[in-house]
Parts: sequence; structure tokens; C-alpha cells
Amino acid sequence: MYLTYFNGAWSEGNVPLFGAMDHSVWLGSSVFDGARSIRGHMADLRLHLQRVIYSAERLGLSCPLSVDEMEQLVREGVAKFPADAELYIRPLVFGTDGLLIPVAEKSAFALTLFDAPMPPFTGFSACLSELRRPDAAMAPTDAKASSLYANTTRALRAAKERGYDNAVVCDSEGHVAEFATANIFFVTSAGQVVTPVPNGTFLSGITRGRVIALLKDAGIVVEERSVKPEELNSAVEIFNTGNFGKVTPCIRYEGRDLPVGPIASKARELYMAYSDAN
Repeated sequence: MYLTYFNGAWSEGNVPLFGAMDHSVWLGSSVFDGARSIRGHMADLRLHLQRVIYSAERLGLSCPLSVDEMEQLVREGVAKFPADAELYIRPLVFGTDGLLIPVAEKSAFALTLFDAPMPPFTGFSACLSELRRPDAAMAPTDAKASSLYANTTRALRAAKERGYDNAVVCDSEGHVAEFATANIFFVTSAGQVVTPVPNGTFLSGITRGRVIALLKDAGIVVEERSVKPEELNSAVEIFNTGNFGKVTPCIRYEGRDLPVGPIASKARELYMAYSDAN
């Protein structure tokens, strides 16, 4: 089920939002965020809502609603679903007016909630992409901007042509940035848990930050540093963090099978316990 709040009303289905001349349609001025409701638990919801406001500002837009107002709408919408529903929460801010520069005060807002069952903890395959993440001097990499996802889908299409589910994408200097769709973690042969240090080429995700903190509290330190692609070839575990699946293991990388390891399993366990408590 799709449920969208737009122009003061809730509607079911794929609700039309745009006009042919809306700035977002032809010049790409839209941002969104993704949060989760898992059986009524909405961990870190306000952080996601704060980020959509920030993302809008980075594109010259202005979110018409405050965090409090968006949170109230989210909770109102979630209550319209069954209590055990697993939902994706997507606030969207988009430009409606302007020639090249969007008119910030005419930014529009829509909130969509839809059924999105949590994926099973069974894993995915990935390869190394030839594509690169842009840096902050090339694109609005500090925003969750819809326009950035064209490069994401290019990497995914190329990976699927090679028989993989996802792709590892590097930054412009050739260091590992993230998976095409989520942040990346790996465990070295020496047992060190590593994730690329944020360098302006990818969003340091909210789930990423939460998992790092939860692992630290459990006595597992995550090292944030520059990562060379070849390091993944000897990793004993690789996994991702992101809003859709929270923590998901990579079970095959460039033709090499990998286990669902203890660090990924612990990260998933800790995150789900945190979610259930919030």
C-alpha cells in the first residue's frame, strides 16, 4: 500500500505531484530521505527529518515543514497501517518554480509511506564498479539529492550485467567510497572492523553512524580510514548499512564467497534491539 500526504490531505496510490513546468521535473531540484517504521518503532526518525531539511537547503530549496510537523504527520500516517507493518518513510522536498535557480519559498513537500518488508539476512553479491563518486566540488554530495541517483543506477545496471546484485564505488582518487546503495564495512584478516572515512564523496549515513556507536558500546571499535579497493579482496567479512535493510551481509565479492560473519551478525542484532527499544 502507498499512502501519501500532499497539499494537506492523505491519499492512497501513486499520487501525482508534479506539473510539466515544475523545476524539479526538468532541472532535478528534489531531495528526499528514507526512514523506517518497523512494527511501529521509528528509530532515529528525527535525524532523518532533520537531514531532509538540510538537503533541501543545500539545493537552494526550503522545506515547508519543521521537524516537529513532519514527525506528527509520519506518526499520523503510520497509524493508518497495521501495527505489525514494516514501512519505508520518504519525505520529499521539490522545486516548483524558477528558471535555472529554484525559488526556495515555492518548494513543495510530500510524505509517502509504503509497505517495504525488511529483507532477509541472507546476503547479496557485489563487484567493483568502474564508475566513480563525484566529490563536493562536482555535485551536491552533502545532500540526499535525487539527481545523484542517476550515477547509482548506472553502477547497478553494470553490476547486474555482470551477474552481481550491487557494486562497490570508489571516489575520484580511487579509494573505496561505498556500495552503490549503502555504506560499506569490512573486517580485515587481522580482525579489524573498517569503514571508509567520510571525505565529501558520499553521505555518512544515519544507520552507519548508529551501527558504529552500537558496536563501540559493545566493545568493537570501527576504524574509519581511507580504503584501497584491493583490501576488499582479502576481507573476511563485508557488509553494508543503510535505511532499507539496516545491516546486510555481502556473501560474494568479485567471485569470492564470503560468510555471514560474526561482526555483521552482531551489528544486525544490536541495531534491531536498538530499533525495538525506540
